[in-house]
Formats: sequence, structure tokens, C-alpha cells
Amino acid sequence: MKMDFEKYDPVSTLVVPGHSVTRARYPFIDVHNHQNNLGAGNIDQLVGEMDRLNMKVMVNLSGGTGNRLKSMAADLKSAHATQRIILFANIDFSGIGKEGWTDNAVKQLEEDVRNGANGLKIFKNLGFSVRDKDGNRVTIDDKRLAPIWDKCAELKIPVLIHTADPESFWQNADEHNERWLELQTHPNRKRSDDNPAPWEVLIAEQHRMFGNHPRTTFIAAHFGWYPNNLGKLDSLLTALPNVVVEFGAVIAELGRQPRMSKAFFAKYQDRILFGKDSWVPDEYATYFRVLETDDEYFPYHKKYHAFWRMYGMGLTDEILKKIYYRNALRIIPGIDRTLFPE
Repeated sequence: MKMDFEKYDPVSTLVVPGHSVTRARYPFIDVHNHQNNLGAGNIDQLVGEMDRLNMKVMVNLSGGTGNRLKSMAADLKSAHATQRIILFANIDFSGIGKEGWTDNAVKQLEEDVRNGANGLKIFKNLGFSVRDKDGNRVTIDDKRLAPIWDKCAELKIPVLIHTADPESFWQNADEHNERWLELQTHPNRKRSDDNPAPWEVLIAEQHRMFGNHPRTTFIAAHFGWYPNNLGKLDSLLTALPNVVVEFGAVIAELGRQPRMSKAFFAKYQDRILFGKDSWVPDEYATYFRVLETDDEYFPYHKKYHAFWRMYGMGLTDEILKKIYYRNALRIIPGIDRTLFPE
């Protein structure tokens, strides 16, 4: 019988204790979620699904800007859900380089915060596809954007930023690439040094931007794409005290190195936030299991992300509370603290 790698999914014969964790041990804040179609008609259902997970606050990073954000905030208010679902604003990069663009972008951000935004989300299009009025790629550390980051510091709001993608997307899609299956099933994710730039260049641009704005709090999405190199991430966080991280979509990287991950979480327990990314409620169980249990050799929920098995870190209650809600309460303004334990 012939079968391909994607179909091969053997059932483990390993007999070890295991736990199904479908609800977080403590109420938590998901700082990395996307609800592009959030509106009056689906808010109650969403809050009900959050309750089943013990998620007290969701950060919708797809808040938009201008009228879109204002409308979404109004829908949340009408549904009495402004304390359960909070919004991060986004930047409209079209026209960058035109006279007055930067001043207008800063003014729009101020208006978005007045209309209910608790932070700013920067998508990976900055660095990938954002072009200025002359057609040039806009780098992450472009000086024309500097007043935006400085304004975030003044407003005391964090910037959650996603730059680039896993480094494997730039490598040859051959038998040595851990992301081979993902690149086969999602070929549009393949990158190269000229599409749009080398991985190292994009990441260096982000790090320079972090260093150029020490008063601004940056949340590096996806562990800054260093979940598989925690030693490098350690040195980055040491050098840049204004940077914190969240682990959306990279829990599989942490779960395959539980001892090193646990040590990292202990060292940086005040600078790690809970993030998931895609809204698939059943998948949260994987995150809870890695964080809360000492389980061994269990599967991830998407084979194309991780064909390997994972292990639980068994974090202490004190660290769990920080990851689940205390750190986010300190970093993101305007969250209702009465939703959480002392």
C-alpha cells in the first residue's frame, strides 16, 4: 500500500497519562485574534464561545481605522460587550510619501483611540507589500512612520506587530525543510530573497525600529519568529526592554522543547502574553495542554504546521496567571480588571 506523507498519521502506542484541557485554569486575555466580520449579529455568539474557554477578554486586532473602527466599537457598545472584546486600530498605508501623509496618519490614530481603540496592530504587509507613492518598498523602520510609533508611546498604547513569516518559508522547499508540507498545501507562502527581501533583512528592520523607539511598547507577534531559537530571542529581549512577545500560531514550537521553553517562560514570565491568532475554539485545548500539563507526546492540531509531537511545560500557577492575564492588564490600557482574580 502506497500513501503520501500527508496521509500517514499513525496512532501512538505509547501509554502515558494524558489530560484533555478544554477550559483554561484561569481567566485569560487573548491578545492576538482576528474578527474581520464582527458586528451586532454575531457578538453574543462569540462571547458565549469565549465563556466556554474561560476567555474573559478578546483583542480583535482587525479593528480597522476611521469609520470601520467607529462602527465596530458602536456595535460592541450596543451588545454590552465593550469590556469583553476590545479593538486595536490599523494603519491605512496607502499614499505614504505624499505631502501630509504622516501627520494625517498620526491624527487618524488619535481619533481611533478616542473612538475606542486600545492599541495598534501592524500587519505583515508592512515590509512585504506596502509601497510608497513612488513604488518603493516601505521598510519597517522607515523614518516616515516614526511619528506613529512615538504617538503610541505618548498615548500609552502598545503596538502589536507581525513582521515576515517563519524563516523556513525562504528556504528551499525540499526534503530538509520542516515546513515542506505547509509549502505544498499553501504554495503562496513561499518566499525568496527578492520576494520581497531576505528574511534577515526584514527582521533586522523590525529590530532597528524597536531600538529607535525605546519609549514605545512593542508586542512581537509569534515570538518574533524565534520560537525555535529561544537563545536568540533571549538576547533580543535582553537588548530591547520595551519589547514583549506573544505565542500565536507557534505553540507547536514551544511544545517540542518543553524544558527549554519552561526555563524561558520562567525567565521572561513578565514579558509573555497569551495569543492564539486564528479563531478556531477547539484549537485552544492544545495551548492549554502545553501551558498547564506535564503530558508527553501528544499531537498538534494541524499536521502541516507541526508533524511532530509535543510535551507540556507544566507552568506554575503564578506564571500561568501572568501569561493568562496579569501581563496583558499591565500592558494594554482600558481592560476591566474586575473580570480577573486579585
